[in-house]
Amino acid sequence: MDKTTLLSRIVETLEHDVEVLRRAAQAAYEAATAEENIAENKYDTLSLEASYLATGQARRTAEIRQALLAYQQLLLRDYDPVRGIQVSNLVTLEDEQGRQRLLFLGPEAAGLKIGEGAQQVTVITARSPLGQQLLGKKVDDEVSLVVAGAKQVSVVISVV
Repeated sequence: MDKTTLLSRIVETLEHDVEVLRRAAQAAYEAATAEENIAENKYDTLSLEASYLATGQARRTAEIRQALLAYQQLLLRDYDPVRGIQVSNLVTLEDEQGRQRLLFLGPEAAGLKIGEGAQQVTVITARSPLGQQLLGKKVDDEVSLVVAGAKQVSVVISVV
C-alpha cells in the first residue's frame, strides 16, 4: 500500500469514526435530557449515567477530530537516509522469528489499523515507546522493547 492511499484511508476512517461518535453522543445527550428519564429519587441515576456517557463520547469525538485535522494537514515526506525515520514514514519491521509488520509513524491516532492480512498497517506515534525508538533509525538498525518482561528485538528492513 502506498503512503498516499494509506493517508486517504486513515482520513476516511477518522471521518467515519467522528460521525459514529457524534451520533452516539447525540443519542446519549437526548437520553440524559429526556423528560421520562428525570430522576424520581436519589437512586434513579439513568439520566446522570447518560450525561456521563455523552460527555465521554463528546471528548472522544474532539480527540478524533484533532487527529483528523492533523492528518488532513500532514505532508507526506519521502524517507531521507541522512535524517532517518521521521513522522510520515512507512516502516517495515522484522522480528527474530522472521515475522514482518508495517507501521506508519503518524502525528495522531495511535493504534489505528488500516488494511487486512499482510497489508495491514498499524499507526503509531512518536510519543509511543516504539515510535521514540524508531525516530532517526535507518534501514538495518535494530529496535528493542521489553513487553511483558520479555525483550523483543526487531530490525528495520524498509522505510518509505
